[in-house]
Amino acid sequence: MPIKSSQVLKDVRYEIRGQLANHALDLEKRGYEIISLNIGNPGLFGFRTPETMRLAMIENLAQAEPYCHQKGIFPAREAVVMQQQNRGITGVTVEEVFIGNGVSELIDLSLRALLNPGDEVLVPSPDYPLWSAAVALNGGKAVHYRCAEDNGFKPDIAHLEASIGPKTRAIVVINPNNPSGAVYDRATLEKIVKIAEAHGLVLMSDEIYDQMVYDDAEFIPLATLVTETVCLTYSGLSKIYRACGYRVGWCVFSGDLDKARDYIHGMELLSALRLCSNVPGQWAVQTALGGFQSVKELVTPGGRLYQSREAVIERVAASKFLHLERPMGAMYSFIRLDERFRGKVDDQTFALELLEKHHVLVAPGSSFNTPYTDHFRITTLPDTDTINIVFDRIESLLGQYS
Repeated sequence: MPIKSSQVLKDVRYEIRGQLANHALDLEKRGYEIISLNIGNPGLFGFRTPETMRLAMIENLAQAEPYCHQKGIFPAREAVVMQQQNRGITGVTVEEVFIGNGVSELIDLSLRALLNPGDEVLVPSPDYPLWSAAVALNGGKAVHYRCAEDNGFKPDIAHLEASIGPKTRAIVVINPNNPSGAVYDRATLEKIVKIAEAHGLVLMSDEIYDQMVYDDAEFIPLATLVTETVCLTYSGLSKIYRACGYRVGWCVFSGDLDKARDYIHGMELLSALRLCSNVPGQWAVQTALGGFQSVKELVTPGGRLYQSREAVIERVAASKFLHLERPMGAMYSFIRLDERFRGKVDDQTFALELLEKHHVLVAPGSSFNTPYTDHFRITTLPDTDTINIVFDRIESLLGQYS
């Protein structure tokens, strides 16, 4: 009799590393060269972690051999506190900071510490699918609030508020947004905070791309606006500091901390059960946050991230088959297929044929929990020459459809 997986997995999807990605690996094993644009992994595209961070790890390797405190080493947590204070977030000490094996682990731990079976969490659509998956894995239900393209992929505030029910416990905000690249303005964030405070909901703000903004976009830390409820802020070394493999993220409790004491205790318990997070990588945090912020050179005109994003924008603008809401943050573009393909090809079919016929791997838009199937996401990490090759292949395939 076959051994079946847990029923809890029936609502869990993570197609970014799903069947298409596995198929791409099979093609590579057969000798094909695949251009993989499904994951925002800077190291794969030649981006290096700042040298000072590597040196900080090397110099402290001897101190990285034992377990550390379940919340993380003191210098790392203190560096996060200083960053929060510099951003105008008051009342935070090292006791409110948790270091984890990337933001991914902290999302899981913080939801596990909060949710009872059947509790609901408001998650944006499109979303980063780990959020919806982690809610399901921890016994909850993800309720998606609309972030429509014709509104710049910003939250539909009326739809968000109408989605609140008696079992709603939290609102997830992803800013700058993955996959859309939207950066939320102050008025939008203030409205979300007002709703959360009025209903006593926890705010969970995923800010892993916090310094990766372009042109005149302004990143506003959500915690600076929160006073009457509990806010959790998530960030880490993976994206801004190009250190995905270090697996270092942090979660900071702020806002009305008196309301959060039992919740924080739950996080401490769960953190202790897994002993501690990766210690060597934690020694890079203080150097990263306190040192030269090299990402600023990458996201301004002439910088590689800026120029690659511009190349994507230009190629979509020149295409009669594609449309794009200009991404103002992060390292992705969420591209829409023209209406002429509606009913003829969906995002899954397009992505599969692009992979098999043209050896380019993208993430179908419906992977991000959307009700529509006419988008796909690419990372803007490749150099401009590679981006042009990719769009030549996309145009070729869509030309055949047309």
